[in-house]
Amino acid sequence: MRDPADTYQAQFHRRWGHLRRARVRALAWLLDAPDLLDPNDPGWHGKVGTLGPMTPAVAQWLADVDYDPTALDAALGNRMYTRLGLYAEKLMAFYFQERGQLVAHGLQVRAARNDTVGEFDFLLDTGDGGLEHIEFATKFYLLEGQAANRFDELVGPNLADSLGKKMRKIVEQQLALGSHPAAQAVLPRPVTAAHALVKGWLFYPLGTWPSISGISAQHCRGFWCSLDEIEQLSGDAFLMLPKLQWLPPFRARSASWILNRAELHAELEAQFDTNPSPVLVSMVREEPGLFEEMERGFIVPNDWRDRAAARRAPQISGT
Repeated sequence: MRDPADTYQAQFHRRWGHLRRARVRALAWLLDAPDLLDPNDPGWHGKVGTLGPMTPAVAQWLADVDYDPTALDAALGNRMYTRLGLYAEKLMAFYFQERGQLVAHGLQVRAARNDTVGEFDFLLDTGDGGLEHIEFATKFYLLEGQAANRFDELVGPNLADSLGKKMRKIVEQQLALGSHPAAQAVLPRPVTAAHALVKGWLFYPLGTWPSISGISAQHCRGFWCSLDEIEQLSGDAFLMLPKLQWLPPFRARSASWILNRAELHAELEAQFDTNPSPVLVSMVREEPGLFEEMERGFIVPNDWRDRAAARRAPQISGT
């Protein structure tokens, strides 16, 4: 594990430790976390956007929302969110709305009643009479394989997605939506810019720290290892994170569900018997009256590498 004082988690706690509410902490992470993709890398051909650095005004606004979350709570409503992507999208919509930038959110484009062409995640006012189309994604990928420059080897925990597949869809299909003939009927003004805004965490085999072209050098990162490898982890206090707590580093005044290493192994072993989904685990330390995340990583079933290799085999053979 890296120097605990130098992890992204430590930086986040120092910067945002005053925020008390989980929703506001999640929004702070979305706005202030390093971009997952490097917008300046020529390989993206200008298709990747960024929110830019956090300003003092936005930081103060977050503190104000934390003090009085009435507007945020109203924007999110009373529904129980089960999809992390939708939850993150709603938080970003609130931010853009409060900034006076939001023209439309989730605007669907249909060629016919039962023929949906696509959907604009966000349409923002550019200030010059045009619209900026933002395709927004919050992703969590594990590096599987040896070729660290191949986005197809950054795969989702359940092996159903990859960074390469996701970005091809965004760049080749979704960002072109503004020029589709059917879009002209619903657009209030022309789309003059279109960008992907991608936040998230990447997870690397335990003990590795690769650099990948096209990925932001400062991106949020963690480890992954198999169940049989958890003895190699440092620390002895762990939390199994529910999906809606995947965005910012964990921080709470109490956490009665802390597990030691043996308890974690037993819990995961039992879970993997019926559910092969990898589990995101937070390694925490206890401060006086406080639990804070130091590192995080996915623990995968012992056969996950074999299943990942089987997924990769057809791609290598070109079938």
